[in-house]
Amino acid sequence: MNATTAEQTRLYAVTDWYDAEALLTIEERQVLARLREFLDREAGPLLADFWERGEFPQQLAQPLIDLNLMEPFEAPARGIYQGFRIFELARTDASLATWYTAQAGLFRTAIRVGASPEQQREWMPKVIDFSLKGVFSLTEPESGSDIAGGLATTAHRRSDGSWVLNGAKRWIGGAATADVLAMFARDVADGQVKAFLVDRKSDGVMLEKIHGKTSLRMMQNAHITLDGVRVPEAMRLHHVNSFRDVAAMLRAMRSDVAWIAAGIQAGAFEAALRYVSGRTQFGRPLGSFQLVQEKLARMLGNITASLSLVVRLTEQQANGIYRDQDSALAKMQTSLFMRDTVALAREVVGGNGITLASDVARFHADAEAVYSYEGTHDINALIIGRALTGESAFTR
Repeated sequence: MNATTAEQTRLYAVTDWYDAEALLTIEERQVLARLREFLDREAGPLLADFWERGEFPQQLAQPLIDLNLMEPFEAPARGIYQGFRIFELARTDASLATWYTAQAGLFRTAIRVGASPEQQREWMPKVIDFSLKGVFSLTEPESGSDIAGGLATTAHRRSDGSWVLNGAKRWIGGAATADVLAMFARDVADGQVKAFLVDRKSDGVMLEKIHGKTSLRMMQNAHITLDGVRVPEAMRLHHVNSFRDVAAMLRAMRSDVAWIAAGIQAGAFEAALRYVSGRTQFGRPLGSFQLVQEKLARMLGNITASLSLVVRLTEQQANGIYRDQDSALAKMQTSLFMRDTVALAREVVGGNGITLASDVARFHADAEAVYSYEGTHDINALIIGRALTGESAFTR
């Protein structure tokens, strides 16, 4: 590959804050470059308007699917490519990243980990091409961090082998446009958690959009009520028989959120850098002031440290090592860095940092949701602390 070709395939050469090219193949860079071009050209101009309206830009959904990002290669996509795919989406918008990852991360993981081999053969190709769209439905109105012990949705097995589900789920992103809801419920017979693919249009399934959000406004989150919903045994995920099986899914998905946190930082940083490079104050470019440069340097340090964490975690998982404390550490620390980075970005943009025109305000607000979902800071810290000390500090 000559120097000209190498330069054309670079994605991160402008600020040089991470040498991703050393980690990605030429083919992976080309796919990510197509994604970036689409996001910059088609998505970017829509985001402020749809964010303010609290609606998802549905006209982007099918074109994003048509980009064939989930498995664009003959061989299965590598974890490092999947991570940078999330990063690119989040660099543009957190809701877009959350929407795509709901299918490519959460729902796909539910099938990969929870379905039997026979179920996977039937469902996984449809998950990959989005002909079977699903969402991960775990959180409940009264249980988030304590869902392991507090899960209240029930599943009752009937004499004919089918199941009846009752209960409620909350904060389920993308539920209104999903075909099926990957629903977790406690079996009344043995008290163990089971999982089911529930047809969104089944009798007894009621969806309500959650209004009044100040974060991830484009992502459509739903409150779901289940009232005597019938589900056949064939639609139960046969490898989910306890919360331990659910925890295996969460362990994998938490690393995706750490990638989102890294991408949000990149988007906020780049928006702030553009602003201070073009804004003049006191007769000088805003970027020429010492205090502004110090904040830019801190943002860059946060992003570089975050990428180091998520890249290392992804490499470890590629070698088959999945540990709760590792994904918890990555999610906890990248989220801390993210909060600091978006605050610094908003600060250097000044009063314009609270308007959607600069993009910084969107990243600043959306970071708060990412800081909390897939494990709050406190819960992740306790997972790490348990691994360090051998003592569990979780209350019972």
